[in-house]
Amino acid sequence: MKITGSKLGFLGGGAMAEALIAGIVKQELLPCSQIAASDPNQARLSCLQKKYSVVVLKDNRELVNFSDIIILAVKPFVVDKILSEVKDIFKPGKLLISIAAGLKTAYLEELLDAPVPVVRVMPNTPALIGSGMSAVAAGKYADEIASEKTLAIFKAVGKAVMLAENLLDIVTGLSGSGPAYMYLILEALSDAGVRMGLPRDTATLLSAQTMIGAAGMLIETGEHAAVLKERVTTPGGTTAAGLFALEEAGVRTALMKAVEAATVRSRELSGR
Repeated sequence: MKITGSKLGFLGGGAMAEALIAGIVKQELLPCSQIAASDPNQARLSCLQKKYSVVVLKDNRELVNFSDIIILAVKPFVVDKILSEVKDIFKPGKLLISIAAGLKTAYLEELLDAPVPVVRVMPNTPALIGSGMSAVAAGKYADEIASEKTLAIFKAVGKAVMLAENLLDIVTGLSGSGPAYMYLILEALSDAGVRMGLPRDTATLLSAQTMIGAAGMLIETGEHAAVLKERVTTPGGTTAAGLFALEEAGVRTALMKAVEAATVRSRELSGR
């Protein structure tokens, strides 16, 4: 689905908004003249205008009037205030995409007080380098076209999938919080390399590139992780010894518990 011909506006010009703008410009989904951002921080707006030549607006109402698709890219605690400022000009023909963590589509629909299509997205921080993973959930008034437009936008900064909204807390616990789990693993692998005698920069590079390569092979081949793991494991070899140590330490269970704990916390924060 192309979004050509649409005007795209960002309520909030922070890091995730910039990542999306950069991806959209790079993928040539829209010309810069059809992308706008509003933010109370003038320095931030000046930065976005200088780097990407987008339209910058200090007034949120101007932003909504300008845009066909509006991405709500602000902290959850200011959403009520911002939407109360603009809800009277939010017409059903516009599309609201929210990346405000924990806020359900039903809540946003109620704030708008009109049958406006709302789509909720849970992205993650690797979107900042074009390698994000986003989950997209459609609200009551959002049709297939609204969902496809949202997917097109977020595929500009990585991969994106459609899911039922009741699964987004699990996504938060897995891919939303997942980068932190990966950094912890990378840090531990790097520390182990240093402990065994490698220089820190070399140990870190070996760890990071190994993780990138392993993930890339899984995505490119479509093979199950267990199959790829088996191909690396020679009977009685070094990998088998390392895997035994990981199983003995309960690493698999620890990671599963991490996803569970983060999912439960996400449900608590979103009032479920």
